Amino acid sequence: MEKRASASALIPLLLFLGLFFGAGLYYTAQGQEMGFYQLRAPVAILPALALALWIAHRRGIKAMDTLYAGIGDANIIQMCLIFLLAGAFAYVTKAIGAVDAVVSLGIGALPPALILPGLFLVAGFLSLAIGTSMGTIAAVAPIALGVSEASGLDRALVIGAVLGGATFGDNLSVISDTAIAAARTQGSSMRDKFRENAKIALPAALLTLAVLAYLGEASPVESYDKVSPWLVLPYVLVLVLAVIGWDVLVVLSIGLVVAGAFGYGMVADFDTATYAEAAYDGFESVFEVMLLALLIGGLGALTKASGGLEWIARQISRLARGNTGRRSGEWSIAALASATDVFTANNTVALLISGSLARDIAQRHGVPPARSASLLDIFACAVQSLLPYGAQILLAASLAHLSPLALIGKAHYCWLLIAITIGFMLWPGRRAVALADPAKP
Repeated sequence: MEKRASASALIPLLLFLGLFFGAGLYYTAQGQEMGFYQLRAPVAILPALALALWIAHRRGIKAMDTLYAGIGDANIIQMCLIFLLAGAFAYVTKAIGAVDAVVSLGIGALPPALILPGLFLVAGFLSLAIGTSMGTIAAVAPIALGVSEASGLDRALVIGAVLGGATFGDNLSVISDTAIAAARTQGSSMRDKFRENAKIALPAALLTLAVLAYLGEASPVESYDKVSPWLVLPYVLVLVLAVIGWDVLVVLSIGLVVAGAFGYGMVADFDTATYAEAAYDGFESVFEVMLLALLIGGLGALTKASGGLEWIARQISRLARGNTGRRSGEWSIAALASATDVFTANNTVALLISGSLARDIAQRHGVPPARSASLLDIFACAVQSLLPYGAQILLAASLAHLSPLALIGKAHYCWLLIAITIGFMLWPGRRAVALADPAKP
């Protein structure tokens, strides 16, 4: 049976974005300091969900069942659990003074110009080692926030450096689910995909380090009282267990327990009530992002079931067939990965959905498998980290108490990665490394 394709299935998501951004821009123009918080995203998405349910019902789809399946998807539930544990860990470690300890140990030893590059490198290494941007943000963001408070650096700039480093590692790591999905759907080995990807990602990372060093140079570093260095251990434990490869939920759970134990043993007036209150405050801090993630999961499932994603795939495929060059094939693959991610808000799901069509485009236009896999992964990861309703920015913004839009312009690595990738695609003298078919011109 042929899959349905319908442009009208995309209208609900466009309605959500129009309401959310429109209200934010309106209230900002009216002089509201937090214009994008006047109409909360979980409320703005409700009319879109109602419209998506109606469209699905008109197409003979079991609309409510589809909505429930999307909300209850295993990836969505795992994401929500990460949100909860990350929020609790951030608040408990702050309550026991662990953030102050990290800042006390590290701020005095680093010149201002190295603080932002250092955070980018830490996040990049951790994400490269564990293969997940979400786990990296959850582990590194609390440290970055403490650094921001003590150094005088803009909070959005600091979190943007962590977000960029998390994207760098997630895109390149050989154990990342996005990298695995991209390589397997395109018929490329992980080794070849990594080599092709690194030629673009490493220059973007080096340029990002230079930009962050320049931006950090102008920021003052305030003095900070010395506190017990032992309070740093909960962070060290979380980072070590994450690098070893433990599941992020297990890592955050252990970190939460260990942080509480250090609070009992080393902090005056820290008791069970204080611990429980701090953990619950952490839960409350991520309630909005968790609710939005659940509703986005349902909206994405309805959009897919109603044929919205299939319509996007067909339009891009139709445009690609009109051109025969390798460059047009690469542009089509990049557009396919980006558009699918925008409408699913999940880069792994986007790659699984678009992978087979991207492989067909790559074969038709002579794009080597490693090149196709690299482009798919780059655009899916970079676009995902710039979506104001994507999990990465939502988690980072929630922990930092910032508007998601405040982080988009500060994620320098993501923008530079897209720009350098486009430059590679446009470069007239570039010859893609045809790893799977060296005979290709």
